[in-house]
Amino acid sequence: MADVASDFSPTEAPAEPELRLLYEISRQLDASLDLRDVVHPVLEALARHMNMNYGTLTLLHRQTGEILIEAAHGLTPQQTRRGRYKIGEGVTGRVILTGEPVVIPRKSESPLLLDRTRRGKSPEASFLCVPIKLGAEVVGALSVDEPTKPESELREDARLLSIVASMIAQAVQLRRAAQEEQERLENENRLLREELQERFHPENIIGNSHEMQAVYDQIAQVSKTTATVLIYGETGTGKELVAHAIHFNSDRAGGPFVRVHCAALPETLIESELFGHVKGAFTGAVADRKGRFEMADGGTLFLDEIGEISPAIQVRLLRVLQEREIERVGESKPRRVDVRLIAATHRDLPARVAEGKFREDLYYRLNVFPIYVPPLRNRKADIIQLAEHFLRKYAQEQRKKVNSLSAETVQRLLAYRWPGNVRELENCIERAVLLCETETLQPRHLPPTLQVGDAPEAAKSGAGLAAQVAAFERDLISEALRATKGNVAAAARRLQTTPRILGYQMKKLGLRSESFA
Repeated sequence: MADVASDFSPTEAPAEPELRLLYEISRQLDASLDLRDVVHPVLEALARHMNMNYGTLTLLHRQTGEILIEAAHGLTPQQTRRGRYKIGEGVTGRVILTGEPVVIPRKSESPLLLDRTRRGKSPEASFLCVPIKLGAEVVGALSVDEPTKPESELREDARLLSIVASMIAQAVQLRRAAQEEQERLENENRLLREELQERFHPENIIGNSHEMQAVYDQIAQVSKTTATVLIYGETGTGKELVAHAIHFNSDRAGGPFVRVHCAALPETLIESELFGHVKGAFTGAVADRKGRFEMADGGTLFLDEIGEISPAIQVRLLRVLQEREIERVGESKPRRVDVRLIAATHRDLPARVAEGKFREDLYYRLNVFPIYVPPLRNRKADIIQLAEHFLRKYAQEQRKKVNSLSAETVQRLLAYRWPGNVRELENCIERAVLLCETETLQPRHLPPTLQVGDAPEAAKSGAGLAAQVAAFERDLISEALRATKGNVAAAARRLQTTPRILGYQMKKLGLRSESFA
């Protein structure tokens, strides 16, 4: 018997057993219009009345156009997850596309049935599927598998199924609205999380480690305030980048960001550099000159290596922080400045205070909001991300096709302690890219300091040319096998040799393809 579309009307008068079923379903709907509460009892009631083997309620997702099983009777959770369709696909997709019911007398004879749930296409089972409508809009479908019957009885069952579908349509609408609202909230939360992550992860700083996340949190907390910030950290950790992030995320982002490296300026010049001077104030002062405080007016002044300034400059700096006024060298007239001060040091300032080398009152003025930038050895999770960033940067600058780090190179980078921190890592990668003539950066391109301790035995022992060539060959073959997951033929093509020759070299070097699978 061919597939047929029913031409019945769901308004025909039902028989007494049907009335009992519809009454039971209406009571369920009166108790709750939440589809999650009523759909399983409704399917159970249909199963008892129609002797059905399986039943499903599917909903159309308006945004994706995908049709998913919302609830099922007789299916395992795994089978339920498999029931996914597009509009027009299979019987369910066709019903939702056309808005017309479909009756299949024998499942085994219908090419329309895709059997995505893998419950079988038995010749002794019929399949009925009816649309769930809200006005002219089809929002889902209700389907059942039941034992094969005469066509007239199947049409009666489909008519009853359509009545049930129309009864639960309102509950389906509420469920779909709840799903869409939940998805909207999830998307909104995701966007908020991304926005917060961008705020807490400034674009100018690389690193996603837990240690750096604490730094990002502090940047977010202090940026919108006017508080003075003191940044601690070893040389090369990126303290200036943190100062930049604070400035450009603050309300002063449109103002100047002025940097002073206190350790690089002679003591005789630092006062003039900071506060400016007037003409004739000292030999060589041929004109009035603004100092860095005035240059930073309306913006941020970053004093790097603040621990290096002399006691005399400390006194003048303390007055600026207290009064928000400066005096140029050779002038007694005070000048108001609106400057946000950020200082940084690699020194232990409390220790210097205890030694009498740094004013205690200035230290407390500076230490309003301290931020500690951890050394690179304490944030190993960021080393490879930083290395790959510098690799891309210098490969582009030097017009090299270097685009990856070998596994051995990664191991060397992670094993090293990086006393020079991020600055040392950047210099290391820049040098390596300059030396590299292949697409993959190898350990031999790294500085000698990174090869001590973890270098191959041949290099450690100062072996001759043959041993060093063998070590180089081992690196090349290992990298090719790793890139091809142990596929010798593919690795041979990558190395422009034959599998036989590569196999011979692997045996000689003690390499096994299984180790790279």
